[in-house]
Amino acid sequence: YGIRVTSLDSMEKVARRCQENGIQLCTHAIGDSANRDVLRIYSQLIQKGNPLRWRIEHAQIVDPADFTLFKQYSIIPSVQPSHATSDHAWAPDRLGTYVTRGYQYKTLWNLHGFLPLGSDFPVESIRPVLQFYAAIARKTTDGKPQGGFQMNEALTRQQALLGLTRFAAYSMQMDDQMGSIEKGKWAHFTVFDQDIMSISVEKIPNVSTKYTIIRGNIAYSK
Repeated sequence: YGIRVTSLDSMEKVARRCQENGIQLCTHAIGDSANRDVLRIYSQLIQKGNPLRWRIEHAQIVDPADFTLFKQYSIIPSVQPSHATSDHAWAPDRLGTYVTRGYQYKTLWNLHGFLPLGSDFPVESIRPVLQFYAAIARKTTDGKPQGGFQMNEALTRQQALLGLTRFAAYSMQMDDQMGSIEKGKWAHFTVFDQDIMSISVEKIPNVSTKYTIIRGNIAYSK
């Protein structure tokens, strides 16, 4: 069961205050029992369609029986793809057969047709391209494990790209300002020296950044 660092009463009080004041709520939950607790609290208070976009950060290990709560109440799961590659060496020993409940990115994507992706920096690397690689290859940068970790839950390149851009912005209620290159939005984007949508998967971790543009200004130039 792990460690519950916040009591259910405290979580319920915070959730109720957020609901009453129209505030988006994001809760850190990793284990399956933690995700179940948060899902149940959300489902008691959330309005139809989840207009405040309440989400669960990590949604790392989820009992299949609890996916219905994500779906029914439009609760947003948010994940960090490199957690699967960072954990692959020890997760089976810690979780046993429950490891199949973990890092279910494709399954989570299919719940709503989208999935926000993040980095979990500074725990993981800040480089989004490594999250992109982990999402589709399910390997570390040195190619482990061979064949990828639970590849049935890998995302496509298109899904990974959208998860790191448009849907990440959506999960923060900032999709009207960023997440895609459109008139009226902040011009946030990165220019790589290779096309990550077409090069071989093995080359993606070594892609180099040529430019980083923030609000239309060159913040970095190689």
